[in-house]
Amino acid sequence: MFESLSNKLSGVFDGLRARGALSEADVTEALREVRLALLDSDVALPVVRDFVTKVRERAIGSEVLGSVTPGQQVVKIVNDVMIEQLGGEGAVPINLNAPAPIPILMVGLQGSGKTTTSGKIALRLKDRLRRRVLLASLDTQRPAAQLQLAQLAEQAGVPSLPIVAGQTPVQIANRAMDVGRREGFDVVILDTAGRLSINQELMDEVRQVRAATNPAETLLVVDAMTGQDAVNTAKAFNDALQITGVVLTRMDGDARGGAALSMRAVTGAPIKLVGVGEKQDALEDFHPERVAGRILGMGDIVGLVEKASETIDHAEAEKLAAKMLKGKFDLEDYAAQLRQITKMGSLSGMLEMLPGLGKMKQQINDANLDTTMFKRQAAIISSMTIKERRTPDIIKASRKKRIAAGSGTTVQDVNRLLKQFDDMSAVIKKMGKLGQKGLMRHGLSALMPKGMSSQHRRPF
Repeated sequence: MFESLSNKLSGVFDGLRARGALSEADVTEALREVRLALLDSDVALPVVRDFVTKVRERAIGSEVLGSVTPGQQVVKIVNDVMIEQLGGEGAVPINLNAPAPIPILMVGLQGSGKTTTSGKIALRLKDRLRRRVLLASLDTQRPAAQLQLAQLAEQAGVPSLPIVAGQTPVQIANRAMDVGRREGFDVVILDTAGRLSINQELMDEVRQVRAATNPAETLLVVDAMTGQDAVNTAKAFNDALQITGVVLTRMDGDARGGAALSMRAVTGAPIKLVGVGEKQDALEDFHPERVAGRILGMGDIVGLVEKASETIDHAEAEKLAAKMLKGKFDLEDYAAQLRQITKMGSLSGMLEMLPGLGKMKQQINDANLDTTMFKRQAAIISSMTIKERRTPDIIKASRKKRIAAGSGTTVQDVNRLLKQFDDMSAVIKKMGKLGQKGLMRHGLSALMPKGMSSQHRRPF
């Protein structure tokens, strides 16, 4: 989402770092570029003005302009101010500090992803916090809206309020809270109706539900792809309802991202969660410092580690690590590694999370080295016999043709995979010879090939 903004800011900061000593005019010129980049990314004008003013006040000082690395200092100031604009360090969790059943009111315009997000939050509370959650649809406007939420509840493995025809949203809300009390639910998520645009009827309806249920959270769901409109929507809902938090959906899209940077400043309410995909588990906490780091090319190592810990099969990883330390590795192990990597998402997405490597995204895309490559390689390995996977040396010309035909690839693709496997195997054999103590003593440099002779490579 922030790719365009990130690229523009990287260009500005690269220029600042290259200059060495900075004058006040240099900083002013750089901030002009930053201002244009933010405006082009759909950040609200008052937010841009405030942002640039804060950076300028801190950057035009003797401790910055007179420092050894003034360019780096300015980048740090921009990072600090961006974190402030996004809500300060650390994710803000959903407020569950209230007597059960805790009402959570979901509000927003039609099409913002409100119903889908209600299902995602229910799954998250059930799986991560072990809470008993009841989903209730108050949407009597959109055809089949209540059935849609019932289906999402079933997918998430949580109950939904039985549908009773003819009830008003307030009656449904009262019935949901009554069921929540009688049946011992911890949380009741109330999914209200939306409209195509903000109108008085919508606001009156949500106000009545809010008065009847006194929710611990009033979460506004906005589509990040709508840019400046999302900010206007947030302001209108906040003025009418005093929302307690924002959920931004479609943060995995290719919109300009200005809504995220504007939301906290415009509403005063924190962004609590972000939707990053269609699947029910594609919901993440919003960490301002991590988002700022990714925008400014500083990466998000903590996020990458968390993602890995959630997706990697630890038992399989330990089994493979033990095998690799013995210097053993075959194509079945290689396929297992491909599966683990594919679970973590795209390579370009992971590169964004590594400091300084965000610029390689385009190279990755140009070389088509994303998950499609991994899927192709997995298909090639699946087309091999068990014997071929365990002893790849037997794979000669006729076998390569059969494998390529079976996987819908070419012989060149098969050759490329086998070469990559050969290179990896050579490193793993070295690991086996060095052992754990040798690795600790010599480090990773001991695994690097030193003039590996051609006789060790597979002839193609």
